[in-house]
Amino acid sequence: MKAGRSQAPRPTDAELAILRVLWQRGPSTVREVLEALSPRDVGYTTVLKLLQIMAGKRLVARDDRERAHVYEAAVGEAETEGRLVADLLDRAFGGSAERLMMRALSRRKSSPAEIARLRELLDEMEGGRR
Repeated sequence: MKAGRSQAPRPTDAELAILRVLWQRGPSTVREVLEALSPRDVGYTTVLKLLQIMAGKRLVARDDRERAHVYEAAVGEAETEGRLVADLLDRAFGGSAERLMMRALSRRKSSPAEIARLRELLDEMEGGRR
């Protein structure tokens, strides 16, 4: 049920919240998405309308073979995150990955596991040299 991989538009915050539900749960009905979004102050018709808009944007695909339509993310989580980071990198940091990472790391305390994974990633990027 995945749609083509043409460049989908950048999701809004509300659309991204719905995509997170679909990435975590997999194909879901409007009611299931609504329940996963709770306790947010959002109604069934709002979630339905957002999913319909997202289908038009090709962010989700809809299976209407059953009475309750089932929606599935049509864009991948890593792909979407990558596009959002690239956009932020260009718009806010002038393309500087160093400035982006320094700002991100200075905003919140990272866990020891996160710091270890970042070190591994940097080592991989350097070809294993320290």
